[in-house]
Amino acid sequence: MVRVLSRRPAFQRTQKMLSMAVAIRPLYLLIPLLLFVPLVGTFLSNQVNWGIGDFLVMAGLLFVAFTGLDWIWRKVPEQKYRLGFAILVLVLFGLIWAELAVGIFGTPFAGH
Repeated sequence: MVRVLSRRPAFQRTQKMLSMAVAIRPLYLLIPLLLFVPLVGTFLSNQVNWGIGDFLVMAGLLFVAFTGLDWIWRKVPEQKYRLGFAILVLVLFGLIWAELAVGIFGTPFAGH
């Protein structure tokens, strides 16, 4: 006897998976766009001094933050909790970014 795991045809399951993949794509396209700003600043000003490591760390930080936001948006059903968790992710992102940039907490990871 064959057990049916889902009553939906395979085509509908595939369509749903594709629509989820397409829905998150614009969010992740912001990463190179946001990294383009310091890249231009590096070439136009002596005050912006980013190396390849800085770009990789920031790309990873943005990817983790956007993945967290995407997960919250898809998995948290109530809007007030969704907004609260999204603000938490953005505040944590800002604190980590500030620590890496100027060392507001004085950890060894500070960018002095």
